[in-house]
Amino acid sequence: MATLLSSPPSPFGRKVRIAIDVLGMTDRIAVLTADTNNPDDPVRRHNPLGKIPTLLLDDGDTLFDSRVIVDYLNALDGRDLLIPAGPERIGVLREQALADGILDAALLQVYERRYRPAEHHVESWLEHQRGKVSRALDAFSARLPVARPAGPSIGEITLACALGYLDFRLEGSWRATQPALVSWLDGFAQRVPAFGRTAP
Repeated sequence: MATLLSSPPSPFGRKVRIAIDVLGMTDRIAVLTADTNNPDDPVRRHNPLGKIPTLLLDDGDTLFDSRVIVDYLNALDGRDLLIPAGPERIGVLREQALADGILDAALLQVYERRYRPAEHHVESWLEHQRGKVSRALDAFSARLPVARPAGPSIGEITLACALGYLDFRLEGSWRATQPALVSWLDGFAQRVPAFGRTAP
């Protein structure tokens, strides 16, 4: 059985866990909690970057990061549910890239506060990251991902995880200015029960 090394608060790990659920692979992939801050945690032996999520395959090979893992799972499943073939493919991958960018910028804000003393916080750096998040949310609000009969694409899944992370770590301040995305996320949560099950 393959094993996913992740952590409940990780939005990238959540993205992969939802993908596994959507593909019906929960009985084929075990999920183990990893501690990236612990130098003795096995994740550093399997992933030189010591990052999560990391997928350990049955043959001993290792996959990372979340985009590579999702691409592998989509190909393994063979139905193109997460990443559709044909004309839709690039649009879905663009949505994933934009939502991943939201997560990257949000994580940098969290790390600035977590790992640097308050007197060393660089406000201009934080504002730079906030700007990325704000512009990306505006872009999504103007062009909301469309729900597909086949189930959620990886673009939708990643956006939902990004919004969930903004709620979890940045107090959900986005909600006051993005009513269309609030409604979209409510609808996603109803359509995809794994979103609630994977909440940190």
